[in-house]
Amino acid sequence: MKIRKLFAAAAVSAGLAVAATPAFAAEPAKKPAFGFSTMRGTSAEVAKAKAAAWLKSVGQFDEAAFNKVWADEKRTVLDRTADALALGNTEAAALLASVRKIDAVAPAEVPSLLKDEKQDPFFRTNVALAFAKAAAGKKVYEEALEALKSVNPDFAVDPASYFFFKAVSEHATMKKDAATTSIVKLLDDVADSPSRYTMVATLMFFDMQNWAADPKDLSNIERLMDNSGRRLDLARGGEKTQDIQKKIVFRLDELIKELESKCKGGQCNGGNCPGGGSGNGTGGGSINPSSPAQDSKIMGGSGAGKVDEKVLRQVAEQWGTMPAEKRAKVVQELTRDLPPKFEPMIKNYFEALDKMHGFKK
Repeated sequence: MKIRKLFAAAAVSAGLAVAATPAFAAEPAKKPAFGFSTMRGTSAEVAKAKAAAWLKSVGQFDEAAFNKVWADEKRTVLDRTADALALGNTEAAALLASVRKIDAVAPAEVPSLLKDEKQDPFFRTNVALAFAKAAAGKKVYEEALEALKSVNPDFAVDPASYFFFKAVSEHATMKKDAATTSIVKLLDDVADSPSRYTMVATLMFFDMQNWAADPKDLSNIERLMDNSGRRLDLARGGEKTQDIQKKIVFRLDELIKELESKCKGGQCNGGNCPGGGSGNGTGGGSINPSSPAQDSKIMGGSGAGKVDEKVLRQVAEQWGTMPAEKRAKVVQELTRDLPPKFEPMIKNYFEALDKMHGFKK
């Protein structure tokens, strides 16, 4: 079983016993839904026949248009199947055309057609899969996931694409356990998964093994920032994005307090404590150094190094109404006590907030 080898390799690479790895705990203990290597992609001939049968069942079979769709053998079986099915449903044709259009606005929700359980499962599953594939390509991961969760992969002509794009969307939205499960199914349950899917899924798996368990670890905060930035790029500055932003500010607040607490407890190293302490919180630092700082060290300084907790919690909510000087002060305070390599990341986050609220430098 491929995935068992991955778990073993992950444990070795992490220097841990296999039984102690969180990843191994995520391996499905229950009987798998499909068994190992029991799913395969549908051949073009079989998919074509099924699509034709559905079109005839709904009285929408146009032989010329149908054959034109299937004549382009460079396109995937999934795309040709979905387009053939769309010949019999104008709503399906419109939603596929929209989600595939490069410069079209990202879909804000999954079309009701794809969630209508009264629709034929072969029709609904493959149109939903084609929709999710295109949506994931635009980084519209939430809608891709919702579309995939509403259908049964047993009816998909390309089950590898189903689990691959589901895993990609879950990985991007930091759903580690769900992404691991999807990767397990892709690698163990789909017998003919393309090598490119297998390779990327394996990389995602190993990437997730390095995700810190501590939610306030800077790597996790960076992922939240990436997710927030992605949603802002999609012009989604609504409640969900604001919740992510509040979480970022809260985690940064926790991190800064932890750093300050360590300094007060004498745990700082080399006199580089926030606030300019030398390990006991007194003396040493300066905001006007006479020599360059060493890389990746938290430097001292006589500034307060603090942002009022209420202000921190309200930053994301009130950013759009804050005067420029107050926004600058918040950015300065939040970035001053963090290692230099994270400063650009945090500044990028606030630049994204500026962009959302229409501020210009």
